[in-house]
Amino acid sequence: MRLSSRAATLLAVAVLPLALSACSSDSSSGTGASAKPAKAKNPNAGLLTGTQLKKALAPASAFPAGFTLEADGASDSGGKFLAPSSRKTAKPDCTRLEGTSWIQVTGFEGGVAFAQDDYVNADKTEEVAQEADAFQGTTAKTVMKQLQSVAAECATFTDTDTHAKVKVKGESTAGLGDEAYTMTLTSGTWETGTTLIAVRSGNTVVTVLSTAGSDNGAAAAKKVTTRILGSLKGKSAA
Repeated sequence: MRLSSRAATLLAVAVLPLALSACSSDSSSGTGASAKPAKAKNPNAGLLTGTQLKKALAPASAFPAGFTLEADGASDSGGKFLAPSSRKTAKPDCTRLEGTSWIQVTGFEGGVAFAQDDYVNADKTEEVAQEADAFQGTTAKTVMKQLQSVAAECATFTDTDTHAKVKVKGESTAGLGDEAYTMTLTSGTWETGTTLIAVRSGNTVVTVLSTAGSDNGAAAAKKVTTRILGSLKGKSAA
């Protein structure tokens, strides 16, 4: 159904300039002049591709000692842009805050371009995951607003693995990108909590998850986030 709908839209767009041209020809038959249809603006202009976002991700050296890349956790959208997805308005699935692509808790599947990977320690008891998504228009700002709503709606939820009660604390974070928001997940049954940092840099949203260290993963999360922002600074589409 989506393909049919998009095909119908493209057909309508193609027919409209022809109709306008016919009208112009009739009304200006005495002068022979015709108006040229305005060229549509590319909604992906200036956005980074998945290939470019992949290069902006933090390297292995930015992660805690002993952490290695999870081969099956790395992916990106390559050199082409994806079709933008509309936001799902249903109540957020709070358990997504425990996963690597936790940006999906906002109702958005992701950007029109993305890159992500995941690092873990030797016994796979701690992890640090990073992702960067490029969004069209003002969607990146909407994503950041939704994260604040999620923090309130998911103030407490039940962990899918241990079925324990998880508390979520969210707060705006100064000094990172154009705007940043941090959530800390804790539970009485966990040895340490989880830190989630989301930062908007222009039309790109960077999301990092960390359970590394005894500080609920905070230091490792901030280090990786800062490294990505440094790589994104001054970058633009080729």
